[in-house]
Parts: sequence; structure tokens; C-alpha cells
Amino acid sequence: MQLHELIPSNDGGELRSIGKLEPAFDSRVRPITQAAIAIAVVLLALWVAREFLVALTWAALIAITTWPVYIRFARLISGRRSSFLAPLLFTLLTGLVLLVPVILAAHQIAQGNDDFLSALNRLRESGIAVPIWLAQLPIAGQYLDLWWRTNLGNPDVLVEWLRGVNIENLTSWTGALGGALLHRLFLFAITLIALFLVLRDGAWLADRALTTANHLLGDPGARLISRIAEAIRATVNGTMAAAIVKGSAIGIAYVVMRVPHPLLFAVLTTALAMVPLGAWVALTTAALILAAHSGTLLAPAGLFVFGAAILLIGDNLIHPALIGGTAQLPFLLVLIGILGGMQSFGLVGLFLGPVIMAALLTVWREWIGVEN
Repeated sequence: MQLHELIPSNDGGELRSIGKLEPAFDSRVRPITQAAIAIAVVLLALWVAREFLVALTWAALIAITTWPVYIRFARLISGRRSSFLAPLLFTLLTGLVLLVPVILAAHQIAQGNDDFLSALNRLRESGIAVPIWLAQLPIAGQYLDLWWRTNLGNPDVLVEWLRGVNIENLTSWTGALGGALLHRLFLFAITLIALFLVLRDGAWLADRALTTANHLLGDPGARLISRIAEAIRATVNGTMAAAIVKGSAIGIAYVVMRVPHPLLFAVLTTALAMVPLGAWVALTTAALILAAHSGTLLAPAGLFVFGAAILLIGDNLIHPALIGGTAQLPFLLVLIGILGGMQSFGLVGLFLGPVIMAALLTVWREWIGVEN
């Protein structure tokens, strides 16, 4: 059909052109088509990069959190190559900081390798010694003492138990663990590469993010982006600060109570304190090891009670207060964001949850017209 084609009018007498109707039709369909194509391309890109989304998210979180520190660091690097050298050096330093707990833990484990071998030799010769406090437990103390001497205290029984271990399953489990470790190292390398690129082009990316937010949302878009950045910094800094406080306090208790390898357990407690219930595993393990080495139940019980009090105060008061105070989030939203984020997104949800809650609160305030 040509643009100049004419059709009869309703009254049958005059003719009118339909050529002018086509631009109006295009003006309605074209934005919808463009939006559909854009959404399809974004979803396709997310599907292609799904294996690396966690690594890219970590890189974005680290970059946003450390951006003020990076700006000061970049000012110290002068010269024409500062745009390349500053993000490279800062990325390498960040990677080193993240690997320090792993290096310390590996060093402590390597130092305790001789003790572990000697413990295995004693286990093969005389079994596991019965703790003195076990028989002193009420009601079931004598029964537990007899069971321990019959099973764990008898080296022949332990040898038979070790023979019953399926070596093929153990080998396959070890191989799977090694493959998972290599995969994590690969994702860590991707995270560092993405972090370098984000730091190098951070100003450009921030400008594009603000432009896009203003284009889509208007003036509230810039405030939303700013609030998300503040929530990310508050969440990461608050989580790390709370973990360091809890790990340091419990680490001092490890030294006072003479827990074997207190530095190793302090590092593990600090690292796992960023994960809900993670520090409880380290504390319980340290208390059990102390109970096996000490002749009384009072010391490990006191260690566990003290560590439990520190963890409860830190998880329910210090951690949400540090995040909520800076991000201007209510205590309940912080707690829901931390727990719900972990359940929905895994470890990275520990930081994404409060950020999502901060974005929700910002959108709600903008919607009802309340000033932040």
C-alpha cells in the first residue's frame, strides 16, 4: 500500500489519505519494541555471564567500598601512567589483604603438622585418652566413660574403624574439594581483574550510572544511586568492623584459656564472624579441643559462655548498629536484610541484603515525599 493511497470516508462521498496514520503508529510501537529488545539483550547477557555474576558483584562491592581510599591512594601515584599504575597496585594490595587470613591459617596449620602426626602416632599406639571430667558428669558420666574406654580408648577398635573407611569415596571427595578450590581461585582472579577495570574506569562508570538514573527516574535517581553507594560502604565496613571486634575479643580468650594454636582459631573466628553462625563453629571447635586437652570442664565451659556472649552481643547489637547508623536504616530492616540476603543470595547476600533494604527505603521516601 502506498502512502498516497486513498480510501472512502464514512459518508462515502469524500476520500481521505491513510499515509499520515503510519507515523503515529510507528511512534507508539517503536518505544515498546526498543524496550523489549533492550530487556531481551540484558537478560541474554546475564544468562551468558551467570557463572561470573558473583565475581563481578564482589568486584563492584569492593570497588564502591574502597573508592574513597583508592582516590587518596591514586593521588600519591604521579606520572602519566598513574591511570594504569594506581588501579593495578591498589588491586594487588586488595588481593593481598583478602588472602592474608588464608595465608595465616595455612601457616598455622603447617606449623601444627608435626603435632598432628605425633597425635596420630599416639592414637595408633594407645587410642584417645579419656578426659578426666567425663566420668564426673551427672547421670551419664560413668556410662560415657565406659563407652569411651571401650571404643575410642582402644587402639585396636580405632584401627578397625579406619580400615572400614572407603578409600575410593575419600579420594573422590578429595578430588572434588581440589576442583572446587581451583574454581574458587579462578573466580577470585576474575574478581581481581574486574576490580582493576572498575577502579580504572570508576569515574566514567559513575557518571554513566548517574546519567542513566536521571534519565529513567529524574532527580530521585541520583539520590537513589548515592544512597545505594552509602549502604554498600556501611554494610561492608560495619560487617568487617564487627567481625574484627568479635574475633579479637574471643581471640584474647583463646590465649588466656591456653587453647592450642590460639592465633589460628582467632583468625578463623574473625573470618567466619562475617558469616552467620560461622564464628559459632570456630568457637565450639576451640572449646571441644580445649576440653580434650584440659583436665577440667570448667575452662572450656567458661570459654564457650564468654564467646557466646560476645557473639550474641555482636550479631544482634553491634553489627546492625554499625550498618544502620551509617546507612540510616532501622534496626529491623538491617537484620532482615542480613539474614534474608544470606538465604537468598548466599555469602554475597550478606552485603546485598542491607543494600536492597536501603534502596527500598529510599524509593519509599521519594514516593511519599519525605526528606531523608
